[in-house]
Amino acid sequence: MADRTLAPAHPLASRRTTLTALSDELTGVLSLELENPVAAVDLRVDPRGDGPAAVAAAVGGPLPARPDSWTALPAGVALRLGPDEWLLTDAVARAEDWEFHVDEAAAAHGGTAVDVSAQRTTLRVRGPAARELLSSGCAIDLRPASFPHGRCAQTLLGQAAVLLVAHEIDDLQLLVRTSFAGYVADWLVDAATEFRPGFRPGFRPEPQPQPGLRPQPSRGTP
Repeated sequence: MADRTLAPAHPLASRRTTLTALSDELTGVLSLELENPVAAVDLRVDPRGDGPAAVAAAVGGPLPARPDSWTALPAGVALRLGPDEWLLTDAVARAEDWEFHVDEAAAAHGGTAVDVSAQRTTLRVRGPAARELLSSGCAIDLRPASFPHGRCAQTLLGQAAVLLVAHEIDDLQLLVRTSFAGYVADWLVDAATEFRPGFRPGFRPEPQPQPGLRPQPSRGTP
């Protein structure tokens, strides 16, 4: 009997070719990449109790104490999204296993962990023009001094809510709701146009008359 198992598809699979081609064209300036889906849980636990320490021991890395910051885990990251909220990811674990593992540690201290693996899609923007590109559609200050390695922020890019993660000076990560991922990918491609060689802002070529047709005079010409 034929195997009818459906393989998971990346939410932005249809845009991978466009992103790759543009990145190749802008080599050394800008790179737009799709990242593979990862297991992710939304953790809620009282930061004043022993819950954060218990979860940290379970996942093998510290939870960030500072708001809008992130720390590295063995196979993912921990991002602090609010006073009692963290997003924990793991690129190796299965989603259901990761949820159970984190929730087990949090529940002993009145906390909860909920699987949100399918909620967000991740893109990576790298290159010397990465921050300039994102700044054209983002209200927060993305200069390295204001948004250095280890920081994250929930903001708008264009008209979509995103979670921005600063890795290195030329390396930023975008986590976006899967339903708006297509919009964000298209926005990035459009905004990256100005970094193409020979691009002239505002330039529009004059329309050329079709063979056999006389050019029409402009309005007011006798």
